[in-house]
Amino acid sequence: MEKKRLDVLLVERGLCESREKAQALILAGEVFGSQGQRLEKPGTAYPVDIEIELKSRSLPFKSRAGQKLQFALDRFHISATDKVCMDVGASTGGFTHCLLKNGASHVVAIDVGYGQLDVELRNHPQVINLEKTNARHLTKEVLGEWGTKVELAVVDVSFISIEKVIEPLAKEFPSLKEWVLLFKPQFEVGPENLGKKGKVKNEEAVQKSLQKFEDWMREQGFKKNGGPETSPLPGKKSGNLEYLFFYER
Repeated sequence: MEKKRLDVLLVERGLCESREKAQALILAGEVFGSQGQRLEKPGTAYPVDIEIELKSRSLPFKSRAGQKLQFALDRFHISATDKVCMDVGASTGGFTHCLLKNGASHVVAIDVGYGQLDVELRNHPQVINLEKTNARHLTKEVLGEWGTKVELAVVDVSFISIEKVIEPLAKEFPSLKEWVLLFKPQFEVGPENLGKKGKVKNEEAVQKSLQKFEDWMREQGFKKNGGPETSPLPGKKSGNLEYLFFYER
């Protein structure tokens, strides 16, 4: 009997629009087998004729990242209402969607990639979509009228230390007073502490990297108002625990 990944099966059966959304549903505990057993791993292969039941077809956000940000907003008591926000590392737009749902006035969505942002968000009148844009080189002039109005930054970047993004943005945009940060250990601990698929194999290295980051943020003039809080969802590919922080300056 032919087998396929669970996330692929959901897409092929029209139960989800994309593998990203299928994975979010699975990791949120919304996918069940015919006997009522929860199917928990997107990459597990199942027979193509397996019966699949969904607890809910509606995901709260465009990607699972939105669930991470919503957790942070709730846990740290952060309001996005009527604020101009900056989503650094927007990708498909989970954070952007979450901010809009939480009343953001506008969201500047920044990503080095192209064509990743969800179509609905790309065409949304409250979203300023900056694709093919390296946040480290962003200037107020590029943002036009929003360059001096952004006040809340949410940051979820990969393949680079988060410090390398925060420092130039903090200097260029003094109006950014609030920062919600997703700390991903696999991009902070160094390659010597990583195993296959970027899995961190040294917990001590994680704790040291967290402390180093907190020390660095303090040196940059930031005040920690929350965190580190373990994200409700692990890294999609690595399975690593990720950590959320809330800083102000």
